[in-house]
Amino acid sequence: MMGSKAAIFATAVLAVLFSTPALAQTSSPPAPAPVSLPPSPAPAPAPHYVDLAELLSVAGPFHTFLNYLEKTNVIETFQSQANNTKVGITVFVPKDSAFAALKKSTFSNLTSDQLKTLLLYHAFPTFYSLAEFKNLSSLNPVNTFAGSPYTLNLTDDMGSIYVQSMWSRPKIASSVYATKPVAVYALNKVLLPMQLFSKDPPLAPAPAPAPESGASDAPSPAAGKADGLAGGKGDSTSAAYSVGAVSVANSLLLAVAGCLMLLW
Repeated sequence: MMGSKAAIFATAVLAVLFSTPALAQTSSPPAPAPVSLPPSPAPAPAPHYVDLAELLSVAGPFHTFLNYLEKTNVIETFQSQANNTKVGITVFVPKDSAFAALKKSTFSNLTSDQLKTLLLYHAFPTFYSLAEFKNLSSLNPVNTFAGSPYTLNLTDDMGSIYVQSMWSRPKIASSVYATKPVAVYALNKVLLPMQLFSKDPPLAPAPAPAPESGASDAPSPAAGKADGLAGGKGDSTSAAYSVGAVSVANSLLLAVAGCLMLLW
């Protein structure tokens, strides 16, 4: 009897021991599901900047204006402003022929600071499309990159935009580049502010006319010689004709005299 109780007790103990891990396992909370993170956004593309020096070197020709920009480092000022996509820049670029039309001393007599101011005078520190110039004309005068004393007046004459300084009023000849934030417009004249030029700068002297060819007008030595020969030949012919006429007259006189002697 005691043996059977011990066997039952041992069986119960073993059942409890084997059932405890299962109970512990079933009573533990479930493991959390893995969290899926959203993919990281792709990096934004680098902004595209217009290289003004490269643009002016292939368009135009604007070589004179570009040389002045690089000489005074104003090109760096313009490029920095062009890279500021919030406001941008508008540049008025005179063609090479516009500079050639003025006397060279017009620009060579300027100091380095004055030349720099003249170049800054050819730009607005804001992007303006051609369509915006019509509204901008109501705000004249418009400040340039050179500062408030250096202003320009813009007028819209039946779709043609004129940019007026003190001594010049060129029309925008063409749009070289006009995509925000950079606008570049070509001019046929240089903008000349009163603060730098007290009077209208003189024009370059007109080129000397090409010498006319005088070879066809001046008689050639050969022609003179031929004329001399022809004249000499004519003179000798006339002299021979005169001698012949005298001989005939003398013969007639002798014949008449002979007849008279026979009659007597």
